[in-house]
Amino acid sequence: MPIRQLPEHLVNQIAAGEVVERPASVVKELVENSLDAGAGRIRVEVEQGGMRRIRISDDGGGIPGEQLPLALSPHATSKISCLEDLEGVASLGFRGEALASIASVARMRIASRSADADAGHEIEAEGGQVSGPRPAGLAGGTVIEVRDLFYNTPARRKFLRTERTEFNHIDELIKRMALANSEVAFELHHNGRAVRRLPPAQGEAGAIRRVGDVCGSAFVDEALSLENEHAGLRLSGWIARPSFSRSQADLQFFFVNGRLVRDRLVAHAIRQAYRDVLFHGRHPAFVLMLNLDPRRVDVNVHPQKTEVRFRDGRLVHDFLFSTINRALADTRPGHSEVAPARVPFSAGSSPGASPVQQGGLGLSVADSVARYAQLARTPEQGGAGHGSTTPDDSIPPLGFAVAQIHGVFVLAENARGLVVVDMHAAHERIVYEQLKRTWGEDRVRSQRLLVPERLAVSEREARAVEKHGSDLARLGFELTLAGPEAVTVRAIPSLLARADSLGLVRDVLSDLVELGDSARIESAVDELLSTMACHGSVRANRRLNIEEMNALLRDMERTERSDQCNHGRPTWVELDMKSLDRLFLRGQ
Repeated sequence: MPIRQLPEHLVNQIAAGEVVERPASVVKELVENSLDAGAGRIRVEVEQGGMRRIRISDDGGGIPGEQLPLALSPHATSKISCLEDLEGVASLGFRGEALASIASVARMRIASRSADADAGHEIEAEGGQVSGPRPAGLAGGTVIEVRDLFYNTPARRKFLRTERTEFNHIDELIKRMALANSEVAFELHHNGRAVRRLPPAQGEAGAIRRVGDVCGSAFVDEALSLENEHAGLRLSGWIARPSFSRSQADLQFFFVNGRLVRDRLVAHAIRQAYRDVLFHGRHPAFVLMLNLDPRRVDVNVHPQKTEVRFRDGRLVHDFLFSTINRALADTRPGHSEVAPARVPFSAGSSPGASPVQQGGLGLSVADSVARYAQLARTPEQGGAGHGSTTPDDSIPPLGFAVAQIHGVFVLAENARGLVVVDMHAAHERIVYEQLKRTWGEDRVRSQRLLVPERLAVSEREARAVEKHGSDLARLGFELTLAGPEAVTVRAIPSLLARADSLGLVRDVLSDLVELGDSARIESAVDELLSTMACHGSVRANRRLNIEEMNALLRDMERTERSDQCNHGRPTWVELDMKSLDRLFLRGQ
């Protein structure tokens, strides 16, 4: 066939194949335009899952009437004008193909009124034909209505799912956009029924409420807030405790400059931060926002803009890992937001207890804790230290041991109420962290192989061996090139002498090629140390005396990540006085 220019309408339909996958794709493009226009309120109405009708209205800046026909032209946009703008895109949309693509596969009506206009205007498009503009009554902002999606491309319509499925995709989309734009009010209606109303959030409390509306109150209850800045990168948001892990990655929201992305580098950094606090096959939950100079990230590497490319990928990876890893490391009693805080105590008082009239039996919490403090003193401490009975002493977050139940749980009393500790799980974490510190101090020790092994690799992996030789030596490997596509393994880490050394080398080289870094060695060592810690920790049904139980509690307060064991199970729970009062109907 001879080369010829394609008709404009066919070009738009080809572009629609990238832009418009389903009704949710239409909603995404139009809501992003509303956000770019500075809208404070966005209302989304759909019928039959968006297949019959989608209507989106906003109070944004609007479009001047004379520019409405141009808005439906391919690659017409107000968001970039030169190469410099493209290299630092700060808006959600910028290609200018969305409206033209949608209009080529649906019937569309656009009505808009800019802030300085005396009246609004509207245009209609169907089958590539545009009519208007003509005057329209409109208070302000923009209203876009899309009807009969894929009416002229029945083959595409056959690939749509059920009404419920398509609407669920739209609902999930609105939730994601609401998380990234908490200051904007969102409404979602389906078949005339209001499904979601999210008022604008003000301040930190409003942002947390918005997260709770989208992710559920259970996520908020288990969330750790984090915020960190380094080298022009700013990370903020919430990560869930490992005990709130999920069977699937359905509560993972990561935004780069307000844009939701699913990036391999980001996923790897977060997975590594959680690697030794989760069961295998479990997924963390998080809502994180990364902000950086738009010129340091390329958002134009995927048709649907769900992937990005960072100019300083290694820096971003290490920044994410270190920030999240540190937040998780501080999940120990007295250091995290939801763990009991160190509170000064007055004799006879019980912070957190409900104001009930029924008198308590025996000693007050403060007095009884002081008694247990005496039992917890070592001979060297004498009358000093946390064993002092002075009422102004600060009570440790986990308090002091009271008893042991069935050789499995330790009961303790702290300033807020009752603490129950899983003895084996807690000691397992303590031993594990001690083993990791020991390994970290002596990690360069390696063991030479009696017979060096030859490994076939790709050219890129061979170059990685040459480039990262010092890093591999630090990890205990001695690798030498035996040709353009071969490596000789002469030494491996001594702690992994019984592991599959060749398989481990392959995985490490693969990571070096893809990410420029590898945590395979640390992961393999951590897995081995975790097994050692499990076998080296106190077993169930072992009886501990009061001194041993209190020593365990103090070790937990000093140990990073002691809120959960090596497999992500919680090591302790707390019942404050209000919870205990409710259990026994006190004051009711």
